[in-house]
Amino acid sequence: MIRRMLSILAIAGLAFLGTSCKQLQSRDHLNKGVQAFKAAQFPEAVEHFKTAIELDPNFATARLYLATAYMQQYIPGADSPENKQMWDAAFQQFSKVLESDPNNTVALASVASLYLNNKDWTNAKRWYEKLTSIEPNNADAYYSLGYIAWSEFYPEYGAARMNLGMKQDDVGPFKDKKVKEELKGKWLPVIESGLKSLDKALQINPEYADAMAYENLLIRERADLADTKEECEAQVKVANDWIDKALATKKMIAERKAKKGAGGITAETAPEEVQ
Repeated sequence: MIRRMLSILAIAGLAFLGTSCKQLQSRDHLNKGVQAFKAAQFPEAVEHFKTAIELDPNFATARLYLATAYMQQYIPGADSPENKQMWDAAFQQFSKVLESDPNNTVALASVASLYLNNKDWTNAKRWYEKLTSIEPNNADAYYSLGYIAWSEFYPEYGAARMNLGMKQDDVGPFKDKKVKEELKGKWLPVIESGLKSLDKALQINPEYADAMAYENLLIRERADLADTKEECEAQVKVANDWIDKALATKKMIAERKAKKGAGGITAETAPEEVQ
């Protein structure tokens, strides 16, 4: 997703009409920041982007770069004051972009990703839903909503299996009717919503192997909530079909890339300098 953001930023960076001395200096600092960014020298890049904004407070591209440079330094799961400061700094800068441009999809996706990486599922879901309302063909956003549904459900599901003494390979459904009904009441709507999002991601991108993998997980886990063994086994079969399709798709994509060889299409790179 970072690569996609940077590609969008590159396009945005081409459209400037600044003529004042300060604006030209601002763009010079942006270019220097881009070079530092490409070299993964993010603290240096941050300083150049901050200077670019000081010289031209309305330079949206520089602010997006600044926010992304902070975001690149944030380490998901690391519990330290410095890491939290990086998260806060990135969030503040993306928020400032959204103040002037509420439909900026780069900023929306970035804020959603920040919450996702922080395992704040409620806010991550809210921001990805905002993103899909503006960008309805964003497969990554729909995939993320499916991933969030699984991330919310799995801890309680796993705990239920453990408490019932079920081993990893034990096939359901849950024999304890009370446990099963409680899980169904609370989580079945979440599971169905997640599957709907994954279906949408695959409609947009039929080769989205990761979305197929989470289709497998959500359906497989939903199977333990089935009313009968036959229904459970039928869902497990559907889940197995999804994982087989995911593996076949990954293999196909790998073979396609191999055929392109060294001279083929490469991954997106960081933006070019603003001229």
